[in-house]
Amino acid sequence: MTLTAPTPKPGILDIEAYVPGESKLPSGVKPAKLSSNETPLGPSPKAIEAYKAATGDLERYPDGQAAVLREAIAKRYGLDAARIVCGAGSDEILTMLAHAYLGPGDEAIYTEHGFLVYRIAILANGATPVVAPERDLKTDVDAILERVTDKTRVVFIANPNNPTGTYIPIDEVRRLRAGLRGDILLVLDGAYAEYVQRNDYEAGLELVATTENTVMTRTFSKIHGLASLRIGWGYCPAAVADVLNRIRGPFNMSSPAIAAGAAAIADTAHLEKAVAHNSKWLPWLEAEIGKLGLTVTPSVANFILIHFPREAGRAAKDADAFLKSKGIILRMVGSYGLGQCLRMTIGSEDENRRVVAALAEFTGARS
Repeated sequence: MTLTAPTPKPGILDIEAYVPGESKLPSGVKPAKLSSNETPLGPSPKAIEAYKAATGDLERYPDGQAAVLREAIAKRYGLDAARIVCGAGSDEILTMLAHAYLGPGDEAIYTEHGFLVYRIAILANGATPVVAPERDLKTDVDAILERVTDKTRVVFIANPNNPTGTYIPIDEVRRLRAGLRGDILLVLDGAYAEYVQRNDYEAGLELVATTENTVMTRTFSKIHGLASLRIGWGYCPAAVADVLNRIRGPFNMSSPAIAAGAAAIADTAHLEKAVAHNSKWLPWLEAEIGKLGLTVTPSVANFILIHFPREAGRAAKDADAFLKSKGIILRMVGSYGLGQCLRMTIGSEDENRRVVAALAEFTGARS
């Protein structure tokens, strides 16, 4: 008898597994972890209180519709709750969209330095990923439109983009939507939308409300400080919401996550503190690191992309090793095609000052 083994679907073995930002150092010392774009302010105290209160009935299934959370999101943004779909982080929403609208023979487009989950979701469903070059580390609408074929079914863009921190204004997003066929789904990933302080920026709610082929995704993992609970949501056309609700897990969110998320999004004061902290320290870090002779890509998110020379002893990998020796963890982004860079989360005041001091020592010792 010939022995055989199960064979995965085409595309699965082409996936490089997602590797999250590091969180531990070999020494065991608690590091300054600035590798995963987490908020230094932590979650809203009201969210923590709601989470604890929801742990009294852990033997009960959660509300499969996450109604309390969807209604809280709808109230916060003035949306139709029936068009909101919640999931285990925005990652699950992105994955469900790919599962619903992509298959063998289809193509999906994302940008050169776009979020790695897009490629994973495309390949996992047997579709072909198509990469559109960026211009100055920004989404290039023309490059995307030039790569549309009769096989294109989905376009993913992160706005702001991770790991570059750049964005395109809403007029460019509208131009992209207008240039795509009606049967192409445009997915706007707004994981960092709350941090953006630009008059020409919108996360995409209006486009979703006025078209039948646009989806916006958001997360509670960043500014709301609930990364460990895995809470995300998408605002969709009614028909897309119906599709996603047919394929999502019947209890894809826990009761404590639902309760904490609803409390978090209602606590606008805590969110405003997070925005104010970021607005203070983002430009400070860009300026101080720039003074060290290092290039920083201008960012509108809660992280910055720091560029290092390619020469031995001064490269990103050397800076990474040096910072770790000082108890500081940033994010290597070679998997995004940015091997000469480190991505730094905006941390607490102490963490931010520690990074600048350490980088000053690193660049000074090698000048």
